[in-house]
Amino acid sequence: VQNQTLVFMFSLMLIFFSFTGGVIATEGGLVTLSCQYNTSANNNNAYLFWFKQEENDFPKHMLSRYSFGSGDNAAGFKERFNASLNAKTQSVPLMIQRLQMSDSAVYYCSSLPPRMAYKPECTVGQKSI
Repeated sequence: VQNQTLVFMFSLMLIFFSFTGGVIATEGGLVTLSCQYNTSANNNNAYLFWFKQEENDFPKHMLSRYSFGSGDNAAGFKERFNASLNAKTQSVPLMIQRLQMSDSAVYYCSSLPPRMAYKPECTVGQKSI
């Protein structure tokens, strides 16, 4: 069986920071998508969210991570998807294991203000292809 090549696009939609990049990986393998964030000097709490957007679809909430607790994974993203928030390096990389063709998508990392953290939503004006 020949392995397929998967293409991942990811964007960081942070409060004051934006970055877009791409990753190429092999089916059955492992990929890590990076996400750096900044917290304000007055509030060191971090609320980080990962979203997956497939072609012609809305972004779907995958998982949440908080500086004061572990967060959780949404249904459908519990087995092969993981992220650990590292407050020291201010990062929350997303690891996807046992890659499948259906993992090819645009991935978003979002840092939301605390008042929005309890209802994860993502509105995207334009979709990256």
